[in-house]
Amino acid sequence: MKFSELWLREWVNPAIDIIALAEQMTMIGLEVNQIEPVASQFNGVVIGHIVTCQPHPNADKLWITKVDIGGKYWLDITCDAPNCRANMRVAVATNRALLLEEFKIKDAKLHGKLSDCMLCSFSELGIAGNYDNGIIELPDEAPIGQDIRDYMQLADNTIHINVTPNRADCLSLLGIARDVAVRNRMPLVQPPIEPVMPTIGDTLPIHVDTSDDCPQYLGRVVKNIDIRALTPLWMKEKLRRCGLNSINAVIDITNYVLLELGQPMHALDRDRIEGGIVVRYAVQDEEIILLNGNKIMLSSNTLVMADYRKVLTLAGIIGGVAADINHTTRNVMLECAFFQPSAIIGRAHSYGLHTDASHRYEHGVDPALQPIAMERATALLISICGGQPGPVINITSEAKMPQRFSIHLRRKMLDRLIGHIIQDEDVSDILRRLSCKVSSTETGWKVQAPSWRFDITIEEDLIEEIVRVYGYDTIPNIPVRTELVMTHHREATLPLSRVKTLLVDLGYQEAITYSFVNPKYQALLHPKQTPLMLPTPVSQDMSAMRLSIWTGLLETVVYNQNRQQKRIRLFESGFCFVPDNSAELGVRQDLMLAAVISGDQFDKHWDLERQSVDFYDIKGDIEAIFELTGKLKDIEFRAQRHPALHPGQSAAIYLKNENVGFIGVIHPDLEIKMNLNDRTLVFELLWEKLAERKVPKANKISRFPANRRDINVLVTDDIAAADIIAECNKVSLNQLVEVNLFDVYRGKGIADGFKSLTISLVLQDTSRTLKEEEIAATVSRCVAALKKRFQASLRK
Repeated sequence: MKFSELWLREWVNPAIDIIALAEQMTMIGLEVNQIEPVASQFNGVVIGHIVTCQPHPNADKLWITKVDIGGKYWLDITCDAPNCRANMRVAVATNRALLLEEFKIKDAKLHGKLSDCMLCSFSELGIAGNYDNGIIELPDEAPIGQDIRDYMQLADNTIHINVTPNRADCLSLLGIARDVAVRNRMPLVQPPIEPVMPTIGDTLPIHVDTSDDCPQYLGRVVKNIDIRALTPLWMKEKLRRCGLNSINAVIDITNYVLLELGQPMHALDRDRIEGGIVVRYAVQDEEIILLNGNKIMLSSNTLVMADYRKVLTLAGIIGGVAADINHTTRNVMLECAFFQPSAIIGRAHSYGLHTDASHRYEHGVDPALQPIAMERATALLISICGGQPGPVINITSEAKMPQRFSIHLRRKMLDRLIGHIIQDEDVSDILRRLSCKVSSTETGWKVQAPSWRFDITIEEDLIEEIVRVYGYDTIPNIPVRTELVMTHHREATLPLSRVKTLLVDLGYQEAITYSFVNPKYQALLHPKQTPLMLPTPVSQDMSAMRLSIWTGLLETVVYNQNRQQKRIRLFESGFCFVPDNSAELGVRQDLMLAAVISGDQFDKHWDLERQSVDFYDIKGDIEAIFELTGKLKDIEFRAQRHPALHPGQSAAIYLKNENVGFIGVIHPDLEIKMNLNDRTLVFELLWEKLAERKVPKANKISRFPANRRDINVLVTDDIAAADIIAECNKVSLNQLVEVNLFDVYRGKGIADGFKSLTISLVLQDTSRTLKEEEIAATVSRCVAALKKRFQASLRK
């Protein structure tokens, strides 16, 4: 946002210079990042009146003029400007005047004719803008002989400020002046805005089909305007100093109201509106040609202003050419509205647009401003272009307008957050100066924020405002004193940080990806799930909330593979967002822990054979995690299909018969679609099921020897080794201390559909040495149990 210093001082004029004003504005949250003069440092230029203007006898494009600047004699000046004519007020650079780049004016002969001085254009005075090429044309009432710097108030500065997203009210002179007035304890001098009484009864049918998104719409017909009327120089200059070019008087007026009050407005050619105005959502692929000449196809989520046959404007964004103001316009329809920010946010961006109107509507416009802006624009239009105003057409759904609620500000909370006591009367005074409604309570204050401060919704917002106005620099710098309280830590709680440390020790690196992802990419991994979509995404590639951390991790893998990374091991923890009608707000937030590995098993080494990662590498890492929880013996890897995983190399992870995650190789089809270069393996675990661990208990170490016996059993291919091990553990009489699978064989000597599993059984007692008969009996019980449940047989 940039604006004129003098325009601001028309509203509030503290007795401080521009540097102090800029520092003060920065301290109240309106950061000033640039101050620049509105014109170059020229001198010796005064207002003159062209008395006569004759063609030069020796040059086709030159004029010989006599100019009155209020002196004893008229000046003879030769000029080449196409707009030079008699009886116009002009800017005259007198003899010895200093213009741009130290250019001095002196007498000179042009094609044999002496020229005393020079008639100036805006560019020759260092005044930027879209002024016509030619000499400056000043109003007829401009006083002859007055210094042009004084007349045009060029001893002015343009101030550039950064406006934070929550302070949309400061995207106007009104909002900025309000804050400066509050800081300096000064009254705000607003221009008088009186209702303009209608002189005709002309109206227009208005239909608002979307009152939820457009709860207030105002329109007004003004007939018989003079479209050729020139925008006053004072208005052109104010627009220029705020970075806007002059277009025509009608559009300049709507832009002026935008800058002055912060209310976007639009003017339409009344005679090109067919029927009436309809505020509605666009039909999918409906067309509009915008004011910038672009033709676009509209989406059905775009709010538009239309008549009974065509779209006129993109609501809150930009107008179209169907009813734009042009040189033939005689009757206009002024319109302004209040739109909910949610109806505008992201719409302009989706069409590659960003306008002053969309910027303000996206951040929020004062819902009480529309009637004031309509009267202001009408008064300016009639004073400049003439015309006959009709009555204001006001379509308002009061129930849908934003409501203001009281906030309880506690004295105790104020003191605690600031660390400094501000007197009660000062707190009340600051809040009232901020236009809040304030009443005292036993514990603090009851406060209602003004309509333009929709960012003030909680107690902390009020405290921030109080400190901002009170002055951060006025709060004494006192060290904080507090008591150190030892936090309670349950031994059974496993910190997520501990698992992260383990994964780092295993060679992983932590990644942090966005919670919002590409919906098309995510649909490859979860084709049957519908994600939560963002109403106002940063981009279409980041418009869905993630259902799994895999989405972001796999994109990161592709990114790293494209940069010649041969060994990738990444993990991430974070929330995933799953639509669930039974959950609060219809969304379940699950804290997940996920990892991905790809490429080489080890970094390149002269003594290690290159080998790619496989299923058992990542399975071992999961087992290491569950070892930390003390629940390793409670987990099972069950064959279970997942749309993102290879059907023959994936498994669901169960903890005491409850699914807590998945592990596997990415499906070959997805590897191609996702542009993955190597075989990629992933796992994902529901953290809340791991966070509670078994507290380790110290057991006496046996002094007696351990005995190992190996058995080799034949089972069908569909039997999981984990089930075999679990069944062996069931028959133990506290003497079977370890069961391990150490070989799987298929091939010669083994029938098709079968496999040979070699299992080691380790037996030990804490009180005595086991006898061979006891060991043999335990082994026999294991074999019998396996034969009964799985029809297993000992391999001979």
